[in-house]
Amino acid sequence: MMKRTILGMTEVGEPLLQQASEAICRYREAESRGCPPEEVERLRLLAESLYQVVTDYQLRAQGAVTPTLH
Repeated sequence: MMKRTILGMTEVGEPLLQQASEAICRYREAESRGCPPEEVERLRLLAESLYQVVTDYQLRAQGAVTPTLH
């Protein structure tokens, strides 16, 4: 079973991994600064989405997931 870690996701490629990391940082910064809840939630969703793209890509690259079309 593959772990969903930053180290395990480096095969995705630097640009996508960097985008996800930066989005997580922006979310945490907004949260700590006390930004409006709507902004914090928007940044959380963006960070979560990018992180999911990275992990999904990694799983597909390892052959653990086969994409299906509906």
